[in-house]
Amino acid sequence: MHSLRFTAESSSNGVVERDFLMGEVPGVLWSPAAGADRAPLVLMGHGGGNHKKHPAMTGRARRFVTDGGFHVAVIDAPGHGDRPRTARDEQELAALSEAKAAGRPEGPDARRYSMYLAELAVPEWRAALDSLQELAEIGADGPVGYFGVNLGTAIGVPLVAAEPRITAAVFGLHWPDALAETAKRITVPIEFDLQWDDEDVPREAGLALFDAFASQEKTLHANAGKHHEMPRFETDSAVRFFARHLGRALT
Repeated sequence: MHSLRFTAESSSNGVVERDFLMGEVPGVLWSPAAGADRAPLVLMGHGGGNHKKHPAMTGRARRFVTDGGFHVAVIDAPGHGDRPRTARDEQELAALSEAKAAGRPEGPDARRYSMYLAELAVPEWRAALDSLQELAEIGADGPVGYFGVNLGTAIGVPLVAAEPRITAAVFGLHWPDALAETAKRITVPIEFDLQWDDEDVPREAGLALFDAFASQEKTLHANAGKHHEMPRFETDSAVRFFARHLGRALT
């Protein structure tokens, strides 16, 4: 197993941001700047075509730290961010571009590529969690949550199903095709985000994936708007959700 090595550090507005490498996998860890006590860890998966420091990820992570007092970790998915693209990545991205240019639905190509990435990313995330829990401020027995929509759900559903250390998760904005059977194995509390007017993931598909989870506590958040219009206030809800299930008092 590769150990985690910090490569850069900065601090602003009460948040410490540390870049790290785990072998050749780049990531970032955001943490509270004050206080030596342990805090829960939230793993966060980025969307397709994005990366660990995409503005949406950075903004959400800072909210989780400042409002919830959590540590937040993100790693670049294969072929994304600071990671090189393989020939398979280029082939899949070309197929997506061709579908868009031809006015065809991108869903079939996006689903295929997402599942390929998930096969590679789940072992990386589990290894990253091993390394993060070696840090004194997180610890091996600390609570862990997962947040990820879009590609973050494609990777997160098999990750949460395989990883008993993750005890609460936020998912959304994905098709059920390759995920529904795996979702049936997930029993931890779930919050699920759905865009009612999603042009990429029809509402019936999102509802089918939500229905597949075996969790006794699962909450559907359906908002008006298209795929990329998920309201920012859903971050507030996610903070409260993790505070409730990871045992953290809100600040």
